[in-house]
Amino acid sequence: MKTPWKEDPRDTLLVGADFDLAQVDTGRMPGWRQDADPEAWLRETAGELADLQERLFANGQTSTGAHRSVLLVLQGMDTAGKGGIVRHVIGAVDPQGVHIHGFKTPTPEEQRHDFLWRVRRELPEVGLIGVFDRSHYEDVLIHRVRHLDTMDVIERRYGIITDFEEELVEQGMAVVKIMLHISRDEQRRRLLSRLDHPEKHWKFSPGDVTERALWPAYQEAYQIALTRTSTGHAPWYAVPADSKPHARAAVQQILIETLRDLDLQWPVADFDVAEERRRLAES
Repeated sequence: MKTPWKEDPRDTLLVGADFDLAQVDTGRMPGWRQDADPEAWLRETAGELADLQERLFANGQTSTGAHRSVLLVLQGMDTAGKGGIVRHVIGAVDPQGVHIHGFKTPTPEEQRHDFLWRVRRELPEVGLIGVFDRSHYEDVLIHRVRHLDTMDVIERRYGIITDFEEELVEQGMAVVKIMLHISRDEQRRRLLSRLDHPEKHWKFSPGDVTERALWPAYQEAYQIALTRTSTGHAPWYAVPADSKPHARAAVQQILIETLRDLDLQWPVADFDVAEERRRLAES
């Protein structure tokens, strides 16, 4: 299948120094060929993603392998499609090589520690792809919007986060941060769909409507967080997400390119292959 990408989404979706969230067209995927089918592309490239993930996992299982891992951070407003990324992109790989965690309101135990304590406990081990459905960024997003901490505390956290992510990269972890960006109108449509279909009522929370009243404040908080913490070692990608298939295709491509860049080979056996072949023949 011919690639539908006219440009690498890591270039077109990268949050740089002059990034303006308000200028992102949430209904258009930059660099995507308009005549291409994103769902077909997802199916076409799922095999490569699975192969790359298996190589990552294999390297983590032997003493001769590269000690690498990947952390995929998913952020976005309610209904932005984080769960869909987990199901349709991460769902294409072997589940034993994935660690998925969703960060909710901190427990009393978690509140007794610094805000990164619970994050460190959920980091992927060597050889795994870790997925954070929401993350440590909640502590500079909702905390800023809801005034859960002083501004001095929140301001310090941007630097703490970038230092933390640099530490992860130095340890061999590739950090991929995705902000799924939807419009306010699209969120309304998705929330209405949850109300219109009884089988989706479990997904709906009255709090989602309450949070909508704070939309401008959340957009400001995201603008600040993205530009303050998008770095060379752990960049942010702002993915237009009004179209779920296009958003999934973009995330899958970014993940594939990230794994390709690791240039992982199948690990060399840490045993004598010829000797084991002989022993097997005699058994």
